[in-house]
Formats: sequence, structure tokens, C-alpha cells
Amino acid sequence: MDLRRLEVFAKVAELSSFSRAAEALSLTQPTISEHIRALEDELGVQLLDRLGRGATPTRAGRLLLGYARRMLALSREARQALDQFQGRMSGELVVGGSTIPGEYVLPALIGRFKAKYPEISVSLLIGASRQVTEWAEEGRVEVAIVGAPPGPRSLAARELMADELVVVVPADHPWVGRKTVALADLKTEPLIVRERGSGSRDALERALAEANAALSGFRVVGEMGSTQAIKQAVRAGVGIAIISKRAVEDECRAGLLHCVKVKDLRVARAFYLVTHRERSRSPLAQAFVDFVESEPLERPS
Repeated sequence: MDLRRLEVFAKVAELSSFSRAAEALSLTQPTISEHIRALEDELGVQLLDRLGRGATPTRAGRLLLGYARRMLALSREARQALDQFQGRMSGELVVGGSTIPGEYVLPALIGRFKAKYPEISVSLLIGASRQVTEWAEEGRVEVAIVGAPPGPRSLAARELMADELVVVVPADHPWVGRKTVALADLKTEPLIVRERGSGSRDALERALAEANAALSGFRVVGEMGSTQAIKQAVRAGVGIAIISKRAVEDECRAGLLHCVKVKDLRVARAFYLVTHRERSRSPLAQAFVDFVESEPLERPS
């Protein structure tokens, strides 16, 4: 099988679109279609269902996709190993991050890593913690930083740095000026939470369980899939939220939002550096892991 055709197929499957895959790979859409047609003809099976403007893998396509990703990863690893043998560090690294580390920790880390290895290319994929751990398990990302310990035994994880969740209220809220509130006070307020599967949601539910409480006892007015959306909703007066302190430090410092601690509820967690136990790690991925572990990051208490 031609690796270029596999790369095109994997990109179409990833983006669910021929046109977006063409843009991502700097190819024309007819070229993308020809690569897919040739691959399907070679294998004698339909790999993608064309649904209007979208495309989704068939059962055969899903089967091939796992092998395609592994073959492409091995090809990248071979090129990187040869570059490293010749004293160079180049190639592409795909890193995963759950929402908070993906938006507030990894960009700076990647910037410093690229300053050390200017010839490399790094792609950052951001999703909920469970989704990112699935990417790591599938081999779609080689390294990830997430806000919840991964479930699969095939993944290795170690605590990297601490995080704390705080209550965030609008700038005109009656709690502005207060440093703490009681857990009972939260139950009277409209509450916005992250979606199921996010590390923030899991940490909140664990903390509430330890305090003999549950989200069902609160006035949850909305679930949102990103921290940015929650911050905008809080600023608009939709409700209050419990989110990562790292995500709202700038807004609270500027007076756009106000942070409050709950005196009888401590929502603390850690970010985890995740890799696959069994898959071979490319030289570039190993260099990134070594770099992250050597950085003077805040360690969990």
C-alpha cells in the first residue's frame, strides 16, 4: 500500500471531509478523491461513505484506519531516527491536550521546545480528557497531557503538575469582594459545568462525592464543551461556574471575572503526562517527553 494514499485516507477520516483534507494536505480535492479511489480499487473494498459534503469510514475503513495510523507513525519514526543518526532533529510530532493543559500549558511548552529544535513541526490536538486518552491509545497522538488519569492499562501516566478549580462569578455578582463562600451557597445559584468526559467535570464530581453532595442537588443551567465558552457565559450573566484557576487568572486579575473559593469543598487535581506503554516512541516524541520532564514545572503537592 502506498503511504501517501494511506496519509490521505487517514486525513479524510480524521476531518470527515474531502475538502478539509485537501486544504490540510495542500492538495486539490480531485487529487484527494483520486487517492481514495485508487486505494479502494487496490483493496477491493469501500473505505468511506460519502454523505453529502462529509465522509465517514465504513466498517472496513475503520479497520484499516488503525493500521494506517500505525504505518504512518512508523514511517515518521524511521525518518526521525535517520535524522537523529545524522545529528539532526526534525519531523512532525502530534501532541494531545485536554482543554486546560491544551490551552494554557502546552502552547508555552511547545514554543520552548521548538526554540530548542527549530526544524521540527508540532501539531496540538485538543479535546476532553477521555477523548485525548483515546487518541493516545489509538496512536493518533504520541504524547498527551490530560486533566484526569487515563483508564486503559495500555497507557502510562505520571503526575506532572497541580491544578485547582475555583468558583467564578461575573464582575457585578454580589459575591465580588468575598474570598470564600459555603457549599450551601452554591446550591442557590445557576451553575454552568463542563461536559461529561472532561477532567474538570470528573474532578468536580469526585470532590462533591467526598463532601456527600452531587451535581443533581445544584441548579445546573448548562453544560459546555470548552472553558472559553463557560467563561463567556459567566461574563454574560448566564450563571456561575467551577473551573480551573489557571484558566481565569487573567480575567480575575483584570476584574472581568471574580474568583471565590468554597471553604468546605476543595476541588484539586493534577495534570498527567500520558504515553503508550507498548508502542515504540519516535525520537522526537522521546525528546519531547524528556524536555517536559526536565522543565521546572509546578509539581503536585
